[in-house]
Amino acid sequence: MSRRHYSGGHPRKLKDEEIARLGPISFRVVRGSGGGTREPEGRKEEPEEEDKGSKGRGGDKKNPMPDFSNVSWPAMLVGAAATWYLYQSMITPTHEITFPQFISDYLERGTVDRLVVFDKNIVRIVLKSGSASSLPVYFTIGSVDSFEKALEQAQDDLGTPKSQRVPISYEQSSPGPFTTLLQYAPTILTAYIFYSLWRASQRAGSGGAASIFNVGKSKAKLYNSETLVKVRFKDVAGMDEAKEEIMEFVQFLKEPAKYQRLGAKIPKGAILSGPPGTGKTLLAKATAGEADVPFLSVSGSEFVEMFVGVGSSRVRDLFNEAREMAPCIVFIDEIDAIGKARGRGGYLGGGGNDERENTLNQLLVEMDGFASTDQIIVLAGTNRPDVLDPALTRPGRFDRMIAIDKPDLKGRQDIFAVHLGPIKTRSDKAALSQRLAFLTPGFAGADIANVCNEAALIAARFNSDLVDDKHFDMAIERVIAGLEKKSRVLSPEEKRLVSYHEAGHAVAGWFLEHADPLLKVSIIPRGIGALGYAQYLPKDQYLYSRSQLADRMAMTLAGRVAEEMFFGHASVTTGARDDLQKVTKLAYSQIAIFGMNPRIGTLSFDEQSENSSLTQRPYSEETAKMIDEEARKMVAESYERTVALLSEKRAEVEKLALRLLEKEVLNREDVIELLGPRPFATKHAYDELAKK
Repeated sequence: MSRRHYSGGHPRKLKDEEIARLGPISFRVVRGSGGGTREPEGRKEEPEEEDKGSKGRGGDKKNPMPDFSNVSWPAMLVGAAATWYLYQSMITPTHEITFPQFISDYLERGTVDRLVVFDKNIVRIVLKSGSASSLPVYFTIGSVDSFEKALEQAQDDLGTPKSQRVPISYEQSSPGPFTTLLQYAPTILTAYIFYSLWRASQRAGSGGAASIFNVGKSKAKLYNSETLVKVRFKDVAGMDEAKEEIMEFVQFLKEPAKYQRLGAKIPKGAILSGPPGTGKTLLAKATAGEADVPFLSVSGSEFVEMFVGVGSSRVRDLFNEAREMAPCIVFIDEIDAIGKARGRGGYLGGGGNDERENTLNQLLVEMDGFASTDQIIVLAGTNRPDVLDPALTRPGRFDRMIAIDKPDLKGRQDIFAVHLGPIKTRSDKAALSQRLAFLTPGFAGADIANVCNEAALIAARFNSDLVDDKHFDMAIERVIAGLEKKSRVLSPEEKRLVSYHEAGHAVAGWFLEHADPLLKVSIIPRGIGALGYAQYLPKDQYLYSRSQLADRMAMTLAGRVAEEMFFGHASVTTGARDDLQKVTKLAYSQIAIFGMNPRIGTLSFDEQSENSSLTQRPYSEETAKMIDEEARKMVAESYERTVALLSEKRAEVEKLALRLLEKEVLNREDVIELLGPRPFATKHAYDELAKK
């Protein structure tokens, strides 16, 4: 061998598992790379500090030990093993040197007994007995060939006989049990997590629908004898016809033999359709409460998830659950989420066999799969019955379509009577229900419940013992126009402009025959963007003539006309945006839908369906141009009519605007004082009610 000096460069840092193999466990840690083995001065042993800390905490009255009751034993075992192994690796005493130090401090002095090479990169020096150092000493090498050549060169330089040269042995280290445990720890923890989830889903049973193993389980909420359905038909008001129609379902569940004896088959289901807040879900609950049977309630949107096949699985599970507890009622709210007509669910009407269609198909199969003797009734609620699939609404599935519209005057009075029951009022509740019913045309049952609750909150805000009529009036304004924005301070010029705008509406409505009676006008900002508003009292009306619609358009444009009349064309503001939108919609509806325009003729082009193409229209470009021209002409004629009316009543507009600037809020009596009685007889029951 040639004689070359080995230079290993900077020694690399050993891994923890490599350090652990170099010597026995000891609590005396030696730091540094020099040849000394002394412990640094001033260093205290860590166990003593731990003892002191433990004594210091002993006086605490609370239990110092952490609560491990919620920690799983595999996680504790792996964590403890990893901590113990790392701790042992950190405290293992070793002494690392460089190859030149090995030559000068050990090889030249003849204290080396043998060298052991671990894993071809770590060389441990085994010293002869009687040597001063008792700690394992090691150095690192780059390659075995270079190390052997450098060691042979060094011994040649020292003149060491070949018979006395340091022997070298090679060993392949085997990982200890804790090293192996750490290597497989991620796999063990992952397996345990899945095992824990599986056990949790098994314990949860059918109620564990939120877990990944129960993703196909139904999410229906169950109301049975333990969780009683407390709603009865007496709690449902304002829908007498719907209650009568659904009574047959209750009678069937109570006395099925009465119908089966005559060979009659009860309808399998019914769809409750109507605007939001009209009480569809409430009626379904009342049906279950009257029949005293289990009630399964689920939303249509809960069937569809990101996973394919989940919707179908949940439908199957829902009906399996219903069969087990029959007789029962299944209620699917917002069924249009899964029941839309197939082939219309895609972009631009492209349709497609998506997850919703699979869910709908499974629902159709399930409703065909049970007989009338199963005593399962399926009720569904929707705001959009027009988009439902025909296969869903055919006889044999959902046999009946029960329409629940917004209540009329009598219905609102009955609903108020129900919700006023727990409220402490100053007025007689029967008379109050009648009065409030007149003041809330177009309100649904949910709106009426909100009015009653808001009135009670307002009374409590004013520290009142009873709820007065004024509290209900404030609650109605709150629901209609929003909360008063007293913090929104208008400049004097803005306030003056708003007062003339609202005065224009009020005066036009006062002197137009078919306009709704004025109840209140205000210039106090409310809601999100309203700087003022006029509250009218529309009556329950289902048909409108041309003259009635023309008066509505003129009254709606009166605010913009008043701005231009008193401030000039250049000072017209954006405050009439909502008015212009309403007028535009009225004009297009008369021309394109109601067939009230002689040029277009008696044609009706229904509003564009949401499922149709964005570029598709039911008429030609020429017809569209004609519709635009006629709508523009109709609005212009209505505008000129309003200008003529307010020009004639200019003094009344100014008088009302000045009083608004002074008082900010004017009620019906104030308007009568300023403008006199309405020239047209008010065909509205509110006048007679006000006299009472």
